[in-house]
Amino acid sequence: MSAESERKTETIPEWKREEIDALVETLGQYESVGIVDLTGIPSQQLQDMRRDLYGTAELRVSRNTLLARALEEVDDGFEQLTEYISGHVGIIGTNDNPFGLYQQLEASKTSAPINAGEVAPNDIVIPEGDTGVDPGPFVGELQSVGANARIQEGSIQVLEDSHVLDAGEVVSADLANVLSELGIEPKEVGLDLRAVFSEGVLFEPEDLALDIEEYTRDVETAAARARNLALNASFPTAQTLPAQLGKASGEAKNLAIYAAIEDEAVMPDLVSKADGQVRALAAQIDDQEALPEELRDLEAPETESSDETTEDETEDVDEADEAEEADAADEDEDEDDDGDAGAALGDMF
Repeated sequence: MSAESERKTETIPEWKREEIDALVETLGQYESVGIVDLTGIPSQQLQDMRRDLYGTAELRVSRNTLLARALEEVDDGFEQLTEYISGHVGIIGTNDNPFGLYQQLEASKTSAPINAGEVAPNDIVIPEGDTGVDPGPFVGELQSVGANARIQEGSIQVLEDSHVLDAGEVVSADLANVLSELGIEPKEVGLDLRAVFSEGVLFEPEDLALDIEEYTRDVETAAARARNLALNASFPTAQTLPAQLGKASGEAKNLAIYAAIEDEAVMPDLVSKADGQVRALAAQIDDQEALPEELRDLEAPETESSDETTEDETEDVDEADEAEEADAADEDEDEDDDGDAGAALGDMF
């Protein structure tokens, strides 16, 4: 410790020294440490949040100067968090990863009424419908803040969704009273994570705000593509081997059938294939008397290719027809050219 640090330590009152030591001890217990914004959170609600965090994270609130001093004493990169200490903040420690901490804090936020003089965190809209308020002066208050309201069917009705304030604008006293009367709570109250330091890396909220469903879909898509790549590249893995073995077995069987390999596994298929070929040949012979009795009056077996034509096959046929037509056209042009050349020669002689 430098002489200047020793001098600072000596001038710190005992109670501050004890508080710093307690903060340093807290920081040393957790793998992830963050700074959270506590602005606008009522004392009772803050106590409830602390209770909800129990077992997964610990929240400590102290003077900003003492928080900064504790972070500097711990060092190891934690001093980077001092840049985020301003206003009403606290320090939070957890052994969860930063992403889990961020998701937990976001999920713990609750809606709350907004007071006059506060800045709207988002657009404020009074929804269409029955307000449940009896006819009276309140309809004028609604209209004064920009809501399309009328007295209908014995109560005050808002005739359409009414946009009454833009995000970033200051809430007036009249609007705050109207929202309170309607039970509209347009703001969220909770612990806003300003930054978190974990395993030598500093994370800010925009780094941690992940769309879990989209991330899950991306991982599933990547896994499916990796499996297809492994199958097409014949790369054996625990996930692809069953499919690869099935494919290899099928290809081996097809090869044995077309090569007429007399193997026990393919003999039934070879016999069936031979029977079909004999039937097809017998059906082509007009003189039935020339055939053995068991082959007379047989119809040619139907083949899959004669009944069903796949799209690929259709495309191949179309392309072949187009090619033949193009060749025929070229031949016609050649013949025309030859004829013209002959006529020209005749004229010359």
